[in-house]
Amino acid sequence: MTDDGRPVDPVTLEVVRNATAAISEEMNAALIRTGYSPNIKERRDCSCALFDADGRMVSQAENMPVHLGAMPFSVEAAIDRFPPETLRPGDAVLLNDPFHGGAHLPDLTLVTPVFRDDVLLGFAANRAHHADVGGSRAGSVAADSTEIYQEGVRIPPVKLYRGGEIDDDLARTILANVRTPDERRGDLRAQRAANETAVRRLRELADEYGVETFADAIREVQDYSERRMRTEIDRLPDGTYTFEDVLDDDGRGNEELPIRAAVEIDGDDVRVDFAGTAPQTAGPVNAVFAVTASATYYVVRCVTDPEIPPNDGCYRPVEIDTPTASLVDASPPAAVVGGNLEASQRITDVLLGAFAKVVPDRVVAGSQGTMNNVTFGGVDPRTDRPYAFYETQAGGFGGRASGDGMDAVHVHMSNTMNTPAEVLQTAYPLAVDRYELRMDSGGAGEHRGGMGLRRDITVRGHEATFSLLADRRTRPPYGVAGGEDGSPGADYLLRDGEARRLPQKTTLDLSDGDTVSVRTPGAGGYGDPEERDPEAVRRDVQSGKISLESAIEDYGVELDDRSP
Repeated sequence: MTDDGRPVDPVTLEVVRNATAAISEEMNAALIRTGYSPNIKERRDCSCALFDADGRMVSQAENMPVHLGAMPFSVEAAIDRFPPETLRPGDAVLLNDPFHGGAHLPDLTLVTPVFRDDVLLGFAANRAHHADVGGSRAGSVAADSTEIYQEGVRIPPVKLYRGGEIDDDLARTILANVRTPDERRGDLRAQRAANETAVRRLRELADEYGVETFADAIREVQDYSERRMRTEIDRLPDGTYTFEDVLDDDGRGNEELPIRAAVEIDGDDVRVDFAGTAPQTAGPVNAVFAVTASATYYVVRCVTDPEIPPNDGCYRPVEIDTPTASLVDASPPAAVVGGNLEASQRITDVLLGAFAKVVPDRVVAGSQGTMNNVTFGGVDPRTDRPYAFYETQAGGFGGRASGDGMDAVHVHMSNTMNTPAEVLQTAYPLAVDRYELRMDSGGAGEHRGGMGLRRDITVRGHEATFSLLADRRTRPPYGVAGGEDGSPGADYLLRDGEARRLPQKTTLDLSDGDTVSVRTPGAGGYGDPEERDPEAVRRDVQSGKISLESAIEDYGVELDDRSP
């Protein structure tokens, strides 16, 4: 509705809605195209979104859920520090502080105000995972951190750009605290380029429809999303549905850390209460509230209608309660780098488990439930310059009512890609010696769980530090509706012909020729394995996804060999 109560023309609404979504996607394309590091160019560990003049989300690119649901908190923090009257064209606010709008320190968020003739149209924002932001370990994803000060340079909301000019003193201060300043400088420039793309496009949109009509249309699209979300929630049976799962450990000797949730559906509202979740812990697996909210919003969208335009409106019916100083709402100076990476995945598993009790046909079985964070760092013998390599690794996606789970993909709160072996070996003094699916790792079911993978990375010509931050090595991904659990992951150091099992959260020094073998979890199956189509079992055996023994033991299907 316009300010005088008249409805906005529906054609204009649809054009503006699709235009803002396209702008978000164009931002993301610009960020990936101009990014400097493989983590952004190849893995696409970044996200982009648009916000209105009040800091409410308007649209987002379909990127990483853990970024997108949390980014509104970053924009809010930027506005709190720099109210609109203190901003002008060309300004851009940078931040990564998890306790002031961020999620974890490697994720740097850049927020740019968009003006047309001194009128604030809104904000362009993007978040990119930088491969190193300092801290005690190369890659800034240290499995042994116990407080945030060890995890990298901490940036509250600050103006990196003023009137289009970079603050050189601030930039030098940030870059002096990272191991790979040239790469960081390039990625920050890419983030600015992405936001400037949005600035141009939003101005064009406002010029075409007028500033007032543009603002009215944005407001109406948000209200439309809220109406659609409330309609979907209202279709769910009222009641309270609970579920609990655990993180294996925190890397500091604390094991079986529970995350509990009670999902209450009351008419067209959803309330999620995390009472009973473990207190924040010594290791780096604590999540700040923004991360918990991000996972919650993601799950609600998944089990309602994912086609609802993702903006501020579709989150309005969702209320979230968290115990303070807990795994799902950490207080400083907690170590939080793994909260964004690992706790976020378990929060998702818990909420999907709760919704499985009310809409099992809309829920997947437990997926791999971890991001399998791998970091290598050292001095590249080819250049005599420091390097930091970071990636997350794919695993199984849960079986579902409509079919088998996907094999070796990034799941839920991740949604990145693996670093191609060719790029990894070109950019870093490392080699990928083995890269394959893990047979029998997907849980049996009428619809089989997806398979995990094995990825062996070898150090070449130098000594390196290595950090692994992973989970689902003890407690496996759960099956749903009678499906079997998936296989947990496992990790090994291969040295001098011997294999040594590694803790899932570990940091160690590596020598030339050492190999780290990461074997990621499969996913849970969906439905009774006895109901699986025997021809599907035959195809799985032929393709090497399951063994002959599994065909017999799990499915009761006897095959003489793998021939058709």
